[in-house]
Amino acid sequence: MEFLIISGMSGAGKSRAMATLEDLGFYCVDNLPPELFVQLAQHCMAAPVKYERVAVVSDVRSGQSTDGLLSAMAGLTAIGCPYHVLFMEASDAAIIQRYKETRRKHPLATAEMSLTDTVQRERRLLQPIRERADYIVDTSTTTLARLRSELIRLFGQGRSESAMTVYVTSFGFKHGLPLDADLVFDVRFLPNPYYIAGLKELTGLDPAVRDYVLSYQQTKDYLAKLEDLLAFSLPLYVDEGKTNLVIAVGCTGGHHRSVCLARIIGDFAAKRGYPVVVSHRDMGK
Repeated sequence: MEFLIISGMSGAGKSRAMATLEDLGFYCVDNLPPELFVQLAQHCMAAPVKYERVAVVSDVRSGQSTDGLLSAMAGLTAIGCPYHVLFMEASDAAIIQRYKETRRKHPLATAEMSLTDTVQRERRLLQPIRERADYIVDTSTTTLARLRSELIRLFGQGRSESAMTVYVTSFGFKHGLPLDADLVFDVRFLPNPYYIAGLKELTGLDPAVRDYVLSYQQTKDYLAKLEDLLAFSLPLYVDEGKTNLVIAVGCTGGHHRSVCLARIIGDFAAKRGYPVVVSHRDMGK
């Protein structure tokens, strides 16, 4: 089991980090009291298949010292639970600016302390945790997309593709465009099996239709160019921080050509390591 402790400065991006880790398959718990870390770890270790990767967020929201978190780390070691610490930080100026923009109250704020003094106090409180950190991520000048990309690099287990699911759907233009499509490919220029006796009542899932569509050189050339485009662009969508990419492939009615090519595109993306969901919106119409 992988046990990850996320700590760091308020406003440095811990919540954003947790969202990305959830996409990477972590079971995430926010603001868990350190006194419960060992109990959580024991529970998860008893069901390693269900809780293969666990991440907990702990900080100093209530103003307490870090002694409890340090004790929890010692407790994890005592029960044989290996763990790592991810520390999120940002410059004082960046954190202060974020609080001004969001108009949120800093969790350690008091009537007697300015925001600057509050941020500096939190930094001092968290210094012992920072010294124990395995990973330190500074988000002072980092966009959300770059933060996500960095976390995928650190915790994606060598497969950044797993962070983005590719949804491939076939559709018929006469029924309208899919509203959630990111990429739309029009394949109405390909030879249409609808006009071939014996193929009209079949769909693009039937081998006879697939063989007919793929028998034309223009289909083969189009697929080669399309796969080259996807091989280039899919990793860039991951780097940009997309978690879901919807590819829509359309023909006239959504029964033959689009169904056939949607399945081929789905297989292509799956072979490159992306989680893939293929659907056929209009095939039954």
